[in-house]
Amino acid sequence: MKFWLTLCCCLLYIASTSQDAGKRPSIGLTLSGGGAKGLAHIGILKAIDSAGLQIDYITGTSMGSVVGGLYAIGYSGDTLEKMAREVDWDLLLSNQSSLRGLFMEEKSEYSKYVVELPWVNHGFRLPTGVLEGQELWLKLTELFAPVYDKKFFSQFSIPFRCIATDVGNGQAVVLSKGEIVSAIRSSMAIPSLFTAVDVDGKKMVDGGIVRNFPVQDVKDMGADIVIGSNVAMGLLTSDKVRNVIHVLLQVAFFREAEDNRKEVPLCDIYIPMPLQDYSMGSFSQASEIMNIGIEQGRKLYPRFKQLADSLNAIYGVQERRPNRLPPMEAILISSADVKGTNETTVDFFLHTMDFQTNKKYTINKLNAMVRKAYGTRYYSRIIYSLIPQEDGSCRISFEVAENPLTFAKFGIHYNRFTGIGLIGNITSRNFFIKNSRSLVTINLGETFRIRGEHLQYLGRKKDFSLGLSTQFDRFDITTYDQFRQDGVYNQNYFVFDSRLQYSTSRNFSVGAGSKYEWVYYSPSITSRLSFRGNNDFVTNYAFISHNTLNKNVYPKRGFKMDAVVERVGTQHPNLEFFQDGKPVTDPDTTAITTSPYERATLNMEGYTPLSSKSTLMMSLQGGVNFKYKRHVMNEFVVGGLTRLFRNQVTFAGLQEGTLYTPSVLAAQAGLRYEVFNNTYIMGRANLLLTNFVSKSNFFQNPNFLTGYALTFAYNFALGPLEISAMYSGQSKRLSTYINLGIAF
Repeated sequence: MKFWLTLCCCLLYIASTSQDAGKRPSIGLTLSGGGAKGLAHIGILKAIDSAGLQIDYITGTSMGSVVGGLYAIGYSGDTLEKMAREVDWDLLLSNQSSLRGLFMEEKSEYSKYVVELPWVNHGFRLPTGVLEGQELWLKLTELFAPVYDKKFFSQFSIPFRCIATDVGNGQAVVLSKGEIVSAIRSSMAIPSLFTAVDVDGKKMVDGGIVRNFPVQDVKDMGADIVIGSNVAMGLLTSDKVRNVIHVLLQVAFFREAEDNRKEVPLCDIYIPMPLQDYSMGSFSQASEIMNIGIEQGRKLYPRFKQLADSLNAIYGVQERRPNRLPPMEAILISSADVKGTNETTVDFFLHTMDFQTNKKYTINKLNAMVRKAYGTRYYSRIIYSLIPQEDGSCRISFEVAENPLTFAKFGIHYNRFTGIGLIGNITSRNFFIKNSRSLVTINLGETFRIRGEHLQYLGRKKDFSLGLSTQFDRFDITTYDQFRQDGVYNQNYFVFDSRLQYSTSRNFSVGAGSKYEWVYYSPSITSRLSFRGNNDFVTNYAFISHNTLNKNVYPKRGFKMDAVVERVGTQHPNLEFFQDGKPVTDPDTTAITTSPYERATLNMEGYTPLSSKSTLMMSLQGGVNFKYKRHVMNEFVVGGLTRLFRNQVTFAGLQEGTLYTPSVLAAQAGLRYEVFNNTYIMGRANLLLTNFVSKSNFFQNPNFLTGYALTFAYNFALGPLEISAMYSGQSKRLSTYINLGIAF
């Protein structure tokens, strides 16, 4: 009853003060900023849609500008909810890109290290910690594409304005024209978290700093009745300021708290959201936040319905505006310009995208092409705008920011096999020749490993590459006899490899190469039968690679395959055999075959999401050394959960080096469940076949094995930490396995 009286008085007052008594009061909607909490606004939009209440003006700040802007151009509340539930927030709010957009040659090195320090002005700089948000730019470009030709926000189906802050004077700026994506991105650029955005020659940051709840602005647009949805809880109390991020946000939003007190009384329907248990960064709880907003919307639905019905009763039924979102068709691009290239060239940039003028492109196609250029690793940000031309075509204007050419990278890795190690890497582009990447990686610790590589991109689209690499490893390998530890070998391994590769796409490549390998074994703890010495050989090979994984660490979807066929040339062994520590001279025991042989390997893994929290994991590993009887030092090595070294076949249930075999096939199935954000439980089961093509004269193995592993995993600042319990049906033993970080 109280609401009805208030509503009637409000409508009578508006009607009496209007110059035109027959003029229908306009409805304004204001959506506050609040980071992840702003997703709760979607529930209010759903309720407004259901009530048939038509909004005439919208203002928003930060996340409120994102949600409000999308609603203003024509997306419904239901559509916004569906999109928000499907978004990969971890990818969107990072400086990472989808693995699928990278060159095939770049994927194994991407996001591999804990720290990456750029070389700038003759010195390495600490990382800034701010987000360029490349994927965020592209997502906003995709979503706002239907209004790419509207440079005045009043031209949207619902007139719209958003708020940013001018870094130069600290004043609020009402953005009502220009590029909508730049306006939205500047409105949500929280200082110290996101980079500032250039708009009309000014650097803009988050509007929430000074005006997080822009109610007066929607009234200035002409709104007679204002609905305000506010997800901001104000400043934290002193006892809740617990880390540096909290401090930065407190400082950034001091002025916003005061402004909020002035704006709230201007609302006719004020909606505070009960989100005290969530923070601006709670994107991992996006669904829960939206559910709270939807519940609030249900409670408010009767008020929205009463308002709509009352207005219709007084002023007549308002014609609904179905399909407010403009249709989106392919765009004819007649010309292009690129700003910001320095170390690269305009031709390099356009060629890596395979971009051509006077062709029609969809926004999704343009974004895919931008991801290709970003995937070269030469750029930290690529944005573009479309400028309509008189002939109906568009000019596309790219603005790029280049990455520094050289980075120092560091990581840490530990497991029982390799021990603890600090991994350092120097990666430089164009160091020797243009369009190239050179790197050196070293592992210092209980295991010593060093690797150097030069990768040269060739061709107009850089789809050919020539790679030269060399690597040296020195580590200890535990040997087993009947699943019991039998001895320890020190292994030295050296390889020099050259290959030519052609990538038909960012996900598929073929190639061929040749490599020289040298292997040396020396027993440090003598087993019953052991040998000491070295072998070297040249291997020619051809390969096929396919990779559609969405990320390297804990991918949720995609498929990866590496298939290699090889011809191993004549070997040159120099070995001594020992029986219980004594030299063996029996020629039947020490005879070694040196003739060439063929070899094939296959590694496949696939991931399929079963729900937002669970992922099905499948893998298949296989390898065959054909006609491999008395050959040595090129067997497949079975065991471990993490791929660490050449010829390894991982197997849940056994430690590294438990079995050596010339032919092997391992199949694994598993389920990964995300219990909390970045915290997982994984269960895996696998079976393994050996000796089905070739059988070694030096190793005796069972032909069939089964194994299982249960893993607790936490992905944090130092990389993934995995603690596993393993069991094999043949060893009848329960063992543990610990891995920290990403291996060399």
